[in-house]
Amino acid sequence: FLALTALVLLAVPLSAQTADEIVGKYVKAIGGMDKINALKTLQRSGKFTGGGGFEARVTQENKRPEMVREDFLIQGMDGVTAYDGKNGWKIDPFQGKKDPEPLGEDELKDIIADADFDGPLVNYAAKGNKVEYVGTEPVEGTDAYKLKVTMANGEVRYYYMDTDYYVPIKVETKRMIRGAEREFETSLGDYKEVDG
Repeated sequence: FLALTALVLLAVPLSAQTADEIVGKYVKAIGGMDKINALKTLQRSGKFTGGGGFEARVTQENKRPEMVREDFLIQGMDGVTAYDGKNGWKIDPFQGKKDPEPLGEDELKDIIADADFDGPLVNYAAKGNKVEYVGTEPVEGTDAYKLKVTMANGEVRYYYMDTDYYVPIKVETKRMIRGAEREFETSLGDYKEVDG
């Protein structure tokens, strides 16, 4: 009986974790709640790679409590989408429009989700989000915990968390754009510590 128990114990993955444990380690990895709450502004930048091989520079600037501005720069044109906590607007030079105009319903829903300063994992339950651990999966040769995040607005995102550092290395999102569902994949990396 003792040998059978040892075999059963060895068959259980040693790295099995709950969604709460993974999210807790993520919060700790990014500085803990005190450091997170001390932040007032946040800027992210990167590149967008679209079909046909074109690239655009993207930036996202957030300010507490729920303000965001997103810029999409390609071939000298800058598309802007923004939300000030109450109203959303955009400038869409790609459609020949140079003046600000209000966002449509789907666009407003998306920008409100992007305005969440801390992201959907931090204090997820208080925001009405649901997080489920759905296993592990490799991402470009790196093992990752896969979390299914169902946002309060119904949107589903999959977060792939590095198993060593507990930070997201990929996020898959499905969004409605002009009445059609579109899939987006965001790759994250080059993490650096800044003031803890």
